[in-house]
Amino acid sequence: MQLKLRNPDITQRELAKELGMSLGKTNHVLNELKQTGLVDAQFALTSTGREYITSHHPQQAVILAAGFGMRMVPINTEEPKGLLEVNQEPLIERLIKQLHSKNIRKIYIVVGFMKEHYEYLIDKYDVQLIVNPHYHEWNNIYSLYLAKEHLNNSYVVPCDIWLKNNPFSEVEDQPWYMFSDHQHEDSHWKVTNRGTIKYVGAGGNKMVGIAYLNAETGNRVKQELDKRISQQSRLDEFWESLLIGGDRFKLNSYLIKDNQFAEINSYEELRNLDSNSDHLRNDAIQAIVNTLGVKNTEIHDIRVLKKGMTNRSFIFDCQGDQYIMRIPGAGTKELINRQQEYDVYQVIKDLPYVEQTLYLNPENGYKLTKFIKHSHNCDPNNWKEVQQSMRLLNKMHASHLKVDHTFDLRAQINMYEKLRKAPSAYRDYAGVKRRIDQLLNYVDQLDKDWTLCHIDANADNFVFDRNGNEFLIDWEYAGMQDPDVDVAMFAIYSMYNQEQIDHLIDIYFGKSTSQQNKIKIYAYIAICGLLWSNWCEYKQSLGLDFGEYSLAQYRYAKEYSKKVLKYLKG
Repeated sequence: MQLKLRNPDITQRELAKELGMSLGKTNHVLNELKQTGLVDAQFALTSTGREYITSHHPQQAVILAAGFGMRMVPINTEEPKGLLEVNQEPLIERLIKQLHSKNIRKIYIVVGFMKEHYEYLIDKYDVQLIVNPHYHEWNNIYSLYLAKEHLNNSYVVPCDIWLKNNPFSEVEDQPWYMFSDHQHEDSHWKVTNRGTIKYVGAGGNKMVGIAYLNAETGNRVKQELDKRISQQSRLDEFWESLLIGGDRFKLNSYLIKDNQFAEINSYEELRNLDSNSDHLRNDAIQAIVNTLGVKNTEIHDIRVLKKGMTNRSFIFDCQGDQYIMRIPGAGTKELINRQQEYDVYQVIKDLPYVEQTLYLNPENGYKLTKFIKHSHNCDPNNWKEVQQSMRLLNKMHASHLKVDHTFDLRAQINMYEKLRKAPSAYRDYAGVKRRIDQLLNYVDQLDKDWTLCHIDANADNFVFDRNGNEFLIDWEYAGMQDPDVDVAMFAIYSMYNQEQIDHLIDIYFGKSTSQQNKIKIYAYIAICGLLWSNWCEYKQSLGLDFGEYSLAQYRYAKEYSKKVLKYLKG
């Protein structure tokens, strides 16, 4: 009832309208305030009322702004989501201003992804930044843990929320969690008529993401955070999981109209809220608009393609078709020569088994391709599909396509070693590298049928459509090499054992090949294993982990280098 306290002359009817409450409920609340002694007959604050306001005044706020915002592709390649502008105002600045207007000055912002972009807020708004170094590993529950000392009498706010009206207050009677009156099939929580929140499985109220924690609730949340972190338990969950007790939320609800807020989780949500936002003028989107000759409003259903070790691609719909836009990922500028990739695509663009590439920028590596509908990747454990893939690979090699650059195995291994800027994590790396150097000297002396090779001959890059047509996609590593390298690459990507490798070799050649040629392919398996092992170590230095794959590549280098050298020594 702060409106009445600030303006005693306001009528009950005007007050009810301002609060969005019925006149009867407004009068009932005013009478309660008088009966409890918080206000006098003229609705002026009593000493009890002043004491209540002082003890119930929010002291601080924690804004969670560390995450990638993966659904924000392609915008999140240029700006973190908290700094997206709506009506020329960054989301996070609007939140800070709304907090300031309620005399909440202690604001802690937990940052991680593109943390440097938030630095200016320290000087502009006197906020404090808390850096989350694990933003790429764990969910926002760890961000809240880092701010645990600031949770008592505090708001917890996601950075990607736009609120039409200020939801914060100078007085909070009890802790709450904010929900929308809109019911959504993905929500498990329903706000009851009494303001409590119960589990319903589906079709509950939409969660907005803002909460207020009083001192008691803040202490309970802090204890739960300490328990989770000490046990390294359920760190992949959202912090709201701390508020769940069985089939009940531990807080009551703060219910707002659905048209009073917007959660900016995607390019389309930003476009719907502010079609003139500068952040809609994105390089990737502009390339799509120019190439397809469409308006950006015709681009919809944008979603991230999580596959891919190197790139951050997204798929979208436009005029009844689907397309994929590739945006190179972290560290790829050092790994891939985009001009050479462009040259390869100029050579292969008319081949019937290459994906339809509509746009490729040799400067930034952005690539637009038409999505192959109703398709699936080759299953390396389905030998029928493997046979088709090897037949296609053989056909490509037999075409004797040529470009002006090679994929130099020795140079690539050395380059990846330098890029990781630290000794290998493998203790016996030096010995394995010496054996690989011997194998490189060995294959250098052998005759080879030099031609354009795919190099990244991963089973995932062999794609079948529903008509049985097969395509070989993603040629960014391609260059002149020995065709046997592609066979070796397919084997180690598939993590085959030796029996499977021998079967793959027989499939590719259509018959048994010579022992010497088989040994050469084993040598390539060892060499390429070390190459991709170094690649993985470099990518891990950037915060990316490839699990079993990275270990498997090193094992190929280690075991097959011994195998080949033993054979060569006779």
